[in-house]
Amino acid sequence: MTLEHHPLEPFLPKNAQLLFLGSFPPPKQRWCMDFYYPNFQNDHWRIEGAAWFNDRNYFVDVEKKCFLKEKIVDFLHQKGIALYDTAQTVRRLKDNASDAFLEIVEPTDIKALLQRIPQCHAIATTGEKATGEVCRYFGINTVPPLGSKTDLENGLFLHRLPSSSRAYPLAFEKKVAAYRAVFQEVYSL
Repeated sequence: MTLEHHPLEPFLPKNAQLLFLGSFPPPKQRWCMDFYYPNFQNDHWRIEGAAWFNDRNYFVDVEKKCFLKEKIVDFLHQKGIALYDTAQTVRRLKDNASDAFLEIVEPTDIKALLQRIPQCHAIATTGEKATGEVCRYFGINTVPPLGSKTDLENGLFLHRLPSSSRAYPLAFEKKVAAYRAVFQEVYSL
């Protein structure tokens, strides 16, 4: 099994208050854009569209079956939302996007990311593997329950969100409500 190195640079707007951390991008053949959460079957950008604009297709080109990368990037810069993953290098134990078959060989240095976005006071994880990795990195022994938050250190909070994968068995509306609650807290909406 070959090693895969992260194909994207961290997306770190200078005004970022929130850092989304997933596990690792899916295999390249599943991408519809060259950016984070690129699999058209993943609902991350639909959830964000519904949470911020009450429109699940706000960031979607329905006809072309792809996401609107420029619109997403502009929005993330405007709001101050950063994106990266908890793994720099992985080994896929099966040829799919499932976290269950992802072995992390080199974890991300999260504090190095945070030094580049000094206004950031919240991390949101988008799945169980990412949450476990963040907890391990910060020496947190108990993984927080879904929908809760934990103080990692010095007022930096970890918000555990449900996975945006359609394979995760939670209704779309409940995922939107969980993400919206984090946005409301972090951005004092």
